Amino acid sequence: MKETGKINYVEMPSRDLEATKRFFGDAFGWSFIDYGPEYVAIQNAGLDGGFFKSDHVATTGNGSVLVVLYSADLEATLDNVKLSGGTIVQDIFTFPGGRRFHFNDPNGNEYAVWSELNA
Repeated sequence: MKETGKINYVEMPSRDLEATKRFFGDAFGWSFIDYGPEYVAIQNAGLDGGFFKSDHVATTGNGSVLVVLYSADLEATLDNVKLSGGTIVQDIFTFPGGRRFHFNDPNGNEYAVWSELNA
């Protein structure tokens, strides 16, 4: 439901939209809608969003917002990210709310995946 003042859509950079679609489709089961050669919308990702063609990358090191995904099985998701072409930049660690890891997609953008402590 759309509400005034609530986060509704997230857009992220992508150097290679086809590689982005392959990676997130394989690693997380996302699907996509192409809107021309420089934009692709995300479907089945939990939040609406898209990727735009850009030579820039989003990482916490350059001050970017961190997109954090959820997993009920953190170890299996970490393995799937690696098998799909992602690079683990911070292995699984605990934090007060649970456990998580950080990875770069094939374009170099940083994301994280978290889970509860007992998951």
